[in-house]
Amino acid sequence: MEEKKLPRREREKLAQRQEMLAAALELFSKKGYRNVSMHEIAEKAEFAIGTLYKFFTNKEDLYKALILEQFYKFHQALTKAIEEPGDEIQRLRNYIQAKGEVFRANVSMIRLYFAETHGARYNVMAGFDSEIRERRSEFMQTLASIFETGMKRKRFRKIADPYHLAVTLDSITNAFLFLWLDEPERHPYPEDPDTILNILFKGLLDQ
Repeated sequence: MEEKKLPRREREKLAQRQEMLAAALELFSKKGYRNVSMHEIAEKAEFAIGTLYKFFTNKEDLYKALILEQFYKFHQALTKAIEEPGDEIQRLRNYIQAKGEVFRANVSMIRLYFAETHGARYNVMAGFDSEIRERRSEFMQTLASIFETGMKRKRFRKIADPYHLAVTLDSITNAFLFLWLDEPERHPYPEDPDTILNILFKGLLDQ
């Protein structure tokens, strides 16, 4: 079924909003959230300050919209990856590869989020941090279901709770990604997902 096309005015508004968010992301990632004004964002996006305020109540509102939009994009990409056809191991490989691709394609956003999140948790992040946590919890449950299914099918040994295994894999991939963000040439994110999976699958013991 063909999707209904938005009216021209609505398409223009969406395009304007995206231009504003793109300008804000560029400025925030270079100067930090606290060092950017709404006037700077409007000037960067080439809109009147009044037009910017028609879309966003204030800088905090704009920042929240930026973070949420990017988070939903990441969430959708990772969910799609682990729901692709394949056995449990392949779906875990898909997750690791997709996470690396999402991070590498959105470096500015990733740097901004992790630079600002901790310092702003009780002000800028207030009110929507819980929404991100809820979506993340849902995703982790889906990731855990892959381990649970693998255990039921005797693909994986029951060495831990499936949710704990999901959290462990998520943490390991984050560790590799943070290393890559700090020193991309010295610590590239693995092209082969088994480099990460084997930390779980094979462990350290030489048996």
